[in-house]
Amino acid sequence: MKRVLRNLLTVAATAMFAWVGHAQASVVVTGTRVIYPANEREVTIRVNNVGKTPSLVQAWLDTGEAGVSPDKIDVPFTLTPAMFRLDPTKGQTMRLIYSQAPLPTDKETMYWLNVLEIPPKAKPGEADASQLQLAFRTRIKVFFRPVGLPGQPEQAPGQVKWQVVHKSDGYHLKGTNPTPYFVNYGGINLVSGGQTLDAGGGYIAPGESAEFPVTGLKGAPKAGAQVRYSFLNDFGASVSGEAPATGAPAN
Repeated sequence: MKRVLRNLLTVAATAMFAWVGHAQASVVVTGTRVIYPANEREVTIRVNNVGKTPSLVQAWLDTGEAGVSPDKIDVPFTLTPAMFRLDPTKGQTMRLIYSQAPLPTDKETMYWLNVLEIPPKAKPGEADASQLQLAFRTRIKVFFRPVGLPGQPEQAPGQVKWQVVHKSDGYHLKGTNPTPYFVNYGGINLVSGGQTLDAGGGYIAPGESAEFPVTGLKGAPKAGAQVRYSFLNDFGASVSGEAPATGAPAN
C-alpha cells in the first residue's frame, strides 16, 4: 500500500508541471475548508465526481508540506476511506476522525486536506488514447478548533493590528493576530494618498505575525492610511473589512 501511495503522489507532482488545454478536475470537494470542533467524534467531507468517467481517488492530510509523500506524514487524524473508486455523477462521504493525540487547547491548529484524482487510462484505439492523462490534486485547509476559545472566529480579522514596515526588498504590510483563530485573507490592499496598492493574500496564524509585500509603495504611507481586506469565514464566504495602518521607520 505504501508503494501505491508513493506512486500516486509522484503522478500528482508530475501533473503540477504539465499543461493540457481544457483540462479540469472532475472530482470536486464540497466546501473550501473543514472545521473540526475538538468535541466532535468525527466530521464528514463530501466529494463528488462531476465528470463523465470514473476516477481513482486518494485522500490524506498533511501539515503544510505539499511535496511530502503521504506515507511519511504523521498527523493525529484518520481519514476513511483513504482510497476509493468514484463513478461519474456519484459522491462519496469521507470520515475524518481525531485520534485524541495531544494538540494545543488554547488556539487552532491547521492541517491540509489533499484529494488526488487519478483518471482512467485510455485504452488503445480510443479517441483520447494519445492524450496526456493528468492527475489533479485539490488542497483545502482543515482547522482543528479547541472548545472554549475566547471570542468568535468571525471577529478575529477586526482585531489584527497592521503596520507598514520597510525591508530590503521594499515595503510590507505586517499583520499581528492576537487571537486564537487563524485569519484567512482572500485579498489585502493598502489605501494611502489616494492610491490603492495590492498586498496579495494569505493567512496569519494565532498569536503570530505575517508580512505581505505591498506592490508599488515607494515611501512611508500617508497619515490616515487604511488596510482594506477580504477574509474568508468558516463557510468560505468572502467578508470585507478595513483597519488603520501605522507607518514605521526603515529597518
